[in-house]
Amino acid sequence: DHHVNYGSGSGLQDRVAFVQTDPSQHDASIRLADLQVSDTGTYQCRVKKNTVAVHEVIVTVQEKPVTPQCWIEGEQIEGGSILLRCYSR
Repeated sequence: DHHVNYGSGSGLQDRVAFVQTDPSQHDASIRLADLQVSDTGTYQCRVKKNTVAVHEVIVTVQEKPVTPQCWIEGEQIEGGSILLRCYSR
């Protein structure tokens, strides 16, 4: 039908578009811009001609890694013990 169904409350309206301006020219690919963790889900392509063809793709968006904060606990002496700690949110 030459349109993208964004789903209710998805926030995708300004970030999803067809790759080609006219999807009837045999390419109904879509581009998802500015991916967010909340975009994780099942996306479906439904093409209608004489019959209906449906293909689903599961997209998992993970958070960008954050540099961990690391520190040493304990006295740094030869033969002693220390604890190396790292934390990342």
